Amino acid sequence: MSIDQAGQGAVPVAPPSPQDGVGDGDGANLGKSSARVAAEWVAVLAGALVLALVLRSVLFQAYYIRFTSMEPTLNNGDRVLVNKLGYDLHDVHRGDMVVFERPPGVSGRQEDDLIKRVIALPGEVIGLIEGNVYIDGRRLHEPYLESSGITIGNLSSGCAAIVDGGCLVGAGEVFVMGDNRANSTDSRLFGPISEHLIVGHAFLRLWPMTEFGRL
Repeated sequence: MSIDQAGQGAVPVAPPSPQDGVGDGDGANLGKSSARVAAEWVAVLAGALVLALVLRSVLFQAYYIRFTSMEPTLNNGDRVLVNKLGYDLHDVHRGDMVVFERPPGVSGRQEDDLIKRVIALPGEVIGLIEGNVYIDGRRLHEPYLESSGITIGNLSSGCAAIVDGGCLVGAGEVFVMGDNRANSTDSRLFGPISEHLIVGHAFLRLWPMTEFGRL
């Protein structure tokens, strides 16, 4: 029951003051609240941008394939995602596709990184017999090559140590080759590369979308 119904008469109520957060005072508070929200969003966006830059420079980076040396696995125009931190946590594995800095003396624009497949690891001897790759005397199975793909070239051209006609991969080095063996500038020319040149492991194809997936 209301007060009027009880016969007590109406009780006047004073209008709220600006200090109560209504009227002109409320408008001022809304202005301050909007400015605060805008500032918070700017801070969030700035933080997201910084995080993206950190992730790009430290963890992951997308690369555009400009050549045909990794066909048929990767084609000209493909885009891949490279894990730049993985090899700080584990060793390089045979079969990995790695992006690495162009070795000194190799023709081409120095800012262009290269992508090749790891074929031989530190301490191994890699040799070529009748177009096939042998590691420590055992033939390497390479299902990523086309059926007609053979390996040509002279492994001794860039190798510092020759053992039984093969190239001995030194400590802290890996021997890399492109999947397109007939059209690839790789360790057959410039020898094993230092693991310090490796930028990261290409593990995911981003483009084209029809072939999106792990490599």
